[in-house]
Amino acid sequence: MKTQLRKAWESRAPRERTFIVILSIIISATLYLWLIQSGGKAHQRLRASVTTLRAQASQLEQQSIELGQLRAVPTPPASHTDLRTLVQAQTDAAGLTHALIKMDAPDADHVQVVFNAVAFSDWLNWVTSLKAQQIRLDTSQIEALPAPGMVSVTATLQRAQH
Repeated sequence: MKTQLRKAWESRAPRERTFIVILSIIISATLYLWLIQSGGKAHQRLRASVTTLRAQASQLEQQSIELGQLRAVPTPPASHTDLRTLVQAQTDAAGLTHALIKMDAPDADHVQVVFNAVAFSDWLNWVTSLKAQQIRLDTSQIEALPAPGMVSVTATLQRAQH
């Protein structure tokens, strides 16, 4: 292969060899400049993303510290008040009494509720407020009503066990 290239090079006229050398230098210089320019653009993009990533890392570190502090806070003890009374109080506080059709307490740690025509977002907020009282949603059946955002709900609530 080497000998074939040497023969091909020597078979060229001196003027052709000069032209090939100059053309090779121009192509090499063009490729080198293109490579430098691409590297510079990539460097600028990476510098911008490093700044963003540092800000995100700082925010993540702050959130990690906050999470550690929240985990260190003891959970409030479960209320020893009657579960049905607690659920009724949360229902009244959330303004959902008008939609509450039925509330039964089969035992001291469970309450069954039936809501008709309640806004789904209000229902979710109510369930969230119950979590703060150490009451969790055990089972639920949610059915969409024809009115947008309105649902009927049958649910069983349970006192959280720790």
